[in-house]
This record gives sequence, structure tokens and C-alpha cells, in this order.
Amino acid sequence: MAAPPSHPFVYIDAEALHAVLPFPSLISHLRAGLPAFSGDIHCPHRVSFPVPTSPSAALLLMPSWCAHPSLPYLALKAVTSFPANSPHRPSIHATVSLFSSASGVPLAFVDGSALTLLRTAAVSALAASLLVSPSRPPSTLALAGAGALAPYLAEAHLSALPSLSRILVWNRTKAKSAALVAKLRDAHPGVAVEEVDGMDEAVSAADIVSCATGSQEPIVRGELLKPGAHLDLVGSFTPAMRECDDEALRRGRVFIDFEAALEEAGELVGALQRGVLRRDDVAGTLAELAAGTVAGRRSDDEITVFKSVGTAVVDLLAAQLAYENYTAAKNA
Repeated sequence: MAAPPSHPFVYIDAEALHAVLPFPSLISHLRAGLPAFSGDIHCPHRVSFPVPTSPSAALLLMPSWCAHPSLPYLALKAVTSFPANSPHRPSIHATVSLFSSASGVPLAFVDGSALTLLRTAAVSALAASLLVSPSRPPSTLALAGAGALAPYLAEAHLSALPSLSRILVWNRTKAKSAALVAKLRDAHPGVAVEEVDGMDEAVSAADIVSCATGSQEPIVRGELLKPGAHLDLVGSFTPAMRECDDEALRRGRVFIDFEAALEEAGELVGALQRGVLRRDDVAGTLAELAAGTVAGRRSDDEITVFKSVGTAVVDLLAAQLAYENYTAAKNA
């Protein structure tokens, strides 16, 4: 079995990650890596430990490893959640430790928060690129939410879908949506970026709707989705969370990132319980889409829905690319 190239242990911080994981490269890597390695990557269930030093604090550990000669890595993602932190200090922090799965030798220590933002946005953009109509290129992207992930979702979609020329931003807190609009305008002067007062307005106008909120009530009404629209649902990761109503799932052809979405995503869990959706109605996973083993969009007017919850599979693939690009640049 081939071992990873011999390199000194490296630390890849957030700034370096952005340099070695540009979206075109990361999206392409996931498109090739998911179908090639998903069956070979082992991801035990994450474990969570309460941390009594702070109210409701927790430590979450997410291991993954692969023995394939082309992906001989082991990764451990550690996430701390400290909800009681002050408003000036993030409540969630993460790191990813990368090892050789052939020898156990530690290879890299990676900023897990930045890695998660980059790979989550790349997954959404990859799904959109595989599901939008090739004969009707999308021009308008609607973003629901203005948190840390929102600018990454915008950047990733613009990278994967250069036909996009307009971004609509909605957020419950107007100050945050205004700040995101200003940031995106500065970064992309050729793109029309607008703040909208209501999510209904954004949904009705958009070719792609991307949601990254913590909402427990639907913010996307399925009846308003345009024929041919693509709905990207990122925010929910527990059965109590929900970003779209049942009508969106009823009208759409549904895809998921991994099987875990059927147990963790509130939109899907609730729809399955209510009989709105059957397991057989889920058309396939992102790996199957990328491999071409399941059909994606079947007509220009079909509505597609992609729900992601994220797993250690994409953490491992993203960490692999970051490590290999970083060490290659150091040795160039």
C-alpha cells in the first residue's frame, strides 16, 4: 500500500486553507472523490461528551479513515460547543487532525472551522452544478441566512455556476443581511447583490435558493418555487429544525448528501413521518449523482431539492486535498 509522501508535520490555519482550497479545485476534488472513495471511507457515529466547565458545553469527536492506496489517511475532527460564550467569542470551534492510515504517523493539524465552511459550501455548489438545467443556466441565487456560511455559499455557487449574475439576500436580522450584501458587492462588483424584505420575494424570483439558517419553522414555501428551480437546504441537522415546508418536497425531486440526512434533517424526518415522502422518493445521494449512477434533473421545469447534513467523509476528502496542496506548495 502506498503511503502518503514523507513530510514534516504541518499546521494549516484558516488563511492557508483558503489559499490551498480554492473552490474550483475543491469542488472538482469532491466530484471525483465522492464516487471513488465513499464506499471505502469508514465513519463511525460521532460521539459527544458533556463538558461541565461551562453551561451546556460539549465536545464532539468525529473520526474517519480510508485504506485505499489513493487515500491512505485517517482524520479526527474535534468540535467544541460552548453556548455560554460571550457574543464576542464564537461558541463553536473545530480542528481536524490528519494521520497516515498506513502508519499512524501524524501529518497535519487543520483549522476545522474554516475547513467545515469551505467543504459545506463546496458540497452545495457541486450538487447545484449537477442538478440545474444545462439548457437553462441559472441567473439568480437567493440566500437565506447571513451567518458565517452565507458568503461561502455565494462564492462556491458563483465559482461553479458562472451564469449567476444576481444574488438576493434575506435574513431575519437586517443588520446582518445588509453587512453580507455590502461584503458581496465589494467582492463581486459585476454581480447585482440585493437585500430583500421577505423570503417569499426571494423564492419567487430565484433559480437557486440556498438556505443556511437554524430555523425550526419553514422559511421556504414550496408553492412559490419557480418551475425548474433548485432548492439547497443546508441549515437543519436535527429533527426539530426545518427550512422548507412539505410542499417543496412534494413538488421537488429530492437528493441527499448522505443517508444520515434521512435521520437527522427535520424536513425529511417530518415528511417521512407524515407520509409526504417515502424513502423510495429520495432519488439518490451526491456520490451517486457525481458517478452518474442515478438520473438528476429530468426536465427543464422539474424542481430539484438537495439536503445536506455533512459527514466526516467530506472532512477527510477536504483535509486530504488541503494537506497535499499545502505540502506541494511548500516543496515547489
